[in-house]
Amino acid sequence: MNYQFDYLVIGSGIAGLSFALKAARTGTVAIVTKKDKLETSTNYAQGGIASVLGPDDSFQLHIQDTLTAGDGLCHEDVVQMVVRCGPERIQELVEMGVAFNRGTVKADAFDLGREGGHSRNRIVHAQDLTGQAVEKVLIARAEENPNIHIFENHLVLDLLIQHQSIRSGSISIQQQDICRGAYVLESETQEIHSFLANAVLLCTGGAGKVYLYTSNPDVATGDGLAIAYRAGARLANLEFVQFHPTCLYHPQAKNFLISEAVRGEGGRLIDKRGRAFMQNYHPLKDLAFRDIVARAIDTEMKKTGDDCVFLDISHKDADFLRRRFPNIYQKCLSLGIDITTDPIPVVPAAHYMCGGILTDKKGRSSIESLYAIGECACTGLHGANRLASNSLLEAMVYGHEAAMDCAGQIDSWRKRKLPEIPECFAGKGSQNEPMLSEMVLIAHNWDIIRRLMWNYVGIVRTDKRLTLAQNHIAQIRMEIREHMPNIPINADLLELQNLALVADLIIRCAIQRKESRGLHYNLDHPLKDDENWLKDTVVVRRDAEEFVCALPSKEGAGS
Repeated sequence: MNYQFDYLVIGSGIAGLSFALKAARTGTVAIVTKKDKLETSTNYAQGGIASVLGPDDSFQLHIQDTLTAGDGLCHEDVVQMVVRCGPERIQELVEMGVAFNRGTVKADAFDLGREGGHSRNRIVHAQDLTGQAVEKVLIARAEENPNIHIFENHLVLDLLIQHQSIRSGSISIQQQDICRGAYVLESETQEIHSFLANAVLLCTGGAGKVYLYTSNPDVATGDGLAIAYRAGARLANLEFVQFHPTCLYHPQAKNFLISEAVRGEGGRLIDKRGRAFMQNYHPLKDLAFRDIVARAIDTEMKKTGDDCVFLDISHKDADFLRRRFPNIYQKCLSLGIDITTDPIPVVPAAHYMCGGILTDKKGRSSIESLYAIGECACTGLHGANRLASNSLLEAMVYGHEAAMDCAGQIDSWRKRKLPEIPECFAGKGSQNEPMLSEMVLIAHNWDIIRRLMWNYVGIVRTDKRLTLAQNHIAQIRMEIREHMPNIPINADLLELQNLALVADLIIRCAIQRKESRGLHYNLDHPLKDDENWLKDTVVVRRDAEEFVCALPSKEGAGS
């Protein structure tokens, strides 16, 4: 089936929904999401949203904290824009009905928390379920908007890219790619649909599932990064993977995060002997930047041979803890851990991609009519290390900026002739292939990739480990390419393909950067090198890379 909309939004988190609600004022919007509409990284975000709202705070302080965390690679003009737009975007959420916690002294003032790297209390939150509170309100607003159509359980295969040559007489003076939509697999029917649109927004979240241990939901397989790369878009800074220091360590707990806000309220990291250790690594101790805390925990675990460390906040009032962290309290209690009396076992886990699809200040990628916002984008805000709770802020600000940019172009876009859509041949191989044995192959390679990335491309890296990882990933990708034509198309196979490609790109960026900065720490290059590496690491598709969904080329008018 062919669908046609003004805007195609891929992903249903805060970035995509923020854009969709404003874009719906100027046109029709399709939101495509590969699972349930609420199954997003936004929905799992606990801590909150950073913004300048307190009387002792200022834009300049928030800007400086962000720049310091980014370790030299933040784009200062982007930081200025995002920070200064924060209060207005927060007010929009309040007006839509998001119930952020209020102070006990002044009921009209927000209860502002503090997290690692922040010099002031500036985190607005809804208990310890901020993302869920925001997501539910935005989804409700989208569902009641007649211009927005949500397609659940639809997985994007590839973008539809039209190649255009702008000519002067007989000479081609410019090559330009235009994104015109996407091929999308409907999981239930296994049908492939084409979605045509005047603008496509990639809001697909991160790629935490490329690592063995992650705080991310299962949907975080780097799909947006992979399909943008295959389309020819520029990606940047993929070596900067943020590992959250405190993921719950328990055999019955999967991907459960212990919010940084716990340390913001006085929680201390200790080893199993009860000894605090962060004072040995940074003057800010337990409130140091995430890269420093994650490496400190990794170092302590390797020194002692322990499987985890502990986060202790049992010295705080029990009633306060139950009110402030109801979700964390109940989850831990269900596993036999009472945070009011017991320390919480924690380990670092892959959490956030600071790199992604390279964009400008409007969210525009290097391909015309293709935008990227949220975690899948590299805007220049985070640099080499994201400041805590800046991610939801970035998503809202760029959702707004992209919607305003599209509103100014939609009339001219509608005048463009729609292309003819060729049939998608992905997965049209032998339908007699025994699926059971092939699914075993997919699960096997998925597990190998995640263990390989954790062991060789994790918190601490070396040149030798990166080279070995690159060789192993190349073999896995070759195996996937050889077997793909014989396997009927399915979501697991598509995610494996994307996961393997994103792993390769992370390694490629990590090998390029011959220094240690922010989240990228290489024992063979332990120092920062501002002279040679105070710049973004950019990758773009090689000619030999597979690309299956190109549209027929179009010649521009002569001048």
